[in-house]
Amino acid sequence: MEGGNHTRSSEFLLLGFSEEPELQPFIFGLFLSMYLVTVLGNLLIILAVNSDSHLHTPMYFFLANLSFVDICVTSTTVPKMLVNIQTQRKVITYENCITQIYFFILFVVLDNFLLTVMAYDRFVAICHPLRYTVTMNPQFCGLLVLVSWIMSVLNSLLQTLMVLRLSFCTEHMEPGNDTHISEFLLLGFSEEPELQPLIFGLFLSMYLIAVFGNLLIILAVASASHLHTPMYFFLANLSFVDICFTSTTVPKMLWNIQTQSKVITYAGCITQVYFFILCAGLDMFLLTVMAYDRFVAICHPLHYTIIMKPTFCGLLVLLSWMVSSLNSLVQTLMVLWLSFCREAEISHFFCEINQVVQLACSDTFLNDVLMHFAAGLLGGASLTGIIYSYCKIVSSICRISSAQGKYKAFSTCASHLSVVSLFYCTVLGVYLSSAATQSSHS
Repeated sequence: MEGGNHTRSSEFLLLGFSEEPELQPFIFGLFLSMYLVTVLGNLLIILAVNSDSHLHTPMYFFLANLSFVDICVTSTTVPKMLVNIQTQRKVITYENCITQIYFFILFVVLDNFLLTVMAYDRFVAICHPLRYTVTMNPQFCGLLVLVSWIMSVLNSLLQTLMVLRLSFCTEHMEPGNDTHISEFLLLGFSEEPELQPLIFGLFLSMYLIAVFGNLLIILAVASASHLHTPMYFFLANLSFVDICFTSTTVPKMLWNIQTQSKVITYAGCITQVYFFILCAGLDMFLLTVMAYDRFVAICHPLHYTIIMKPTFCGLLVLLSWMVSSLNSLVQTLMVLWLSFCREAEISHFFCEINQVVQLACSDTFLNDVLMHFAAGLLGGASLTGIIYSYCKIVSSICRISSAQGKYKAFSTCASHLSVVSLFYCTVLGVYLSSAATQSSHS
């Protein structure tokens, strides 16, 4: 253990532009008028775009979004500055300062992304006018804005959380102690020496089969041109994620068995937590995307090539990566905030986040809330999307008159449905057994 003292400031001083009293009314009036002009001008743009059907085009859709972001970016800083000038106070609380940093970075980056998207819109309109309506369809435009938001939120959240880890040297300090642990012990499955070779051989063979099997799928999809379809594109991505998923935990477990060591470093454990959550989230989202692909193929076969075009498929995968990365990053950074006791034994063969959090000596309320919220929101949304897609698929298959047609339609979904069942049943089984083990230990 390595102990250390950390201090945290309760407030900051905003020095502003000038301390001259005679200039304060002029600065206040200037910035108030600029703020009102900015807000009202952008509000008029948003109202005009929404009310006039002639302006319901990609260019004005992006312009309305940009106007909303401009209102937000000015509202992040200017009102507080005006209040400070009016009250002749220069203080901003630590919490408000962090909030201001988060939203300022978010909206500035979002401004840049939207300007880039608008430039791309003009590029398509001028350089490829005949393909403009096909390329810049409402679905694609909405996804571009959504991706811009997710990227901006991810960047802003990462930078703000890194600021939260800093200590500040000011006159307003609150001392506190924080304890850092250097390693954890992974207890694994069994401590019986005679079982270790069996466990090692079993998991090594399973790992090699999983890796080589998924590699063969990726190579087959990449090399065969007739497999260059959305379904196999998603399957290749799922295979890559499955390789990463197993490689996150199994090699370390095999190494520990081989060396007869149960130790994993703190940094190694945190890295394992991050990539495990990332890959688990990606698995869920890709299975949902594949269910949607089958839904479109069976329920809307005539529109399949229009809806599931390469750009849309790529954006779905990119969106899955972004949301999974954001969720994994937030939860991992929350773990970094915790202090751990000396006896850090994990009753598992890898650093499972729930068990890591349970070892903390500090308050884990926010971590528990975040874990359950993320599991309920992301896992629930993914499972709901899969169930909804298959309800529609079954309904469409039942309306097919011929038995051969029903069999052909169902056969395209059978493999995906089996993978979904295996994934969710395994997750449910693991966490029910984990909960039972924790309750028995307590």
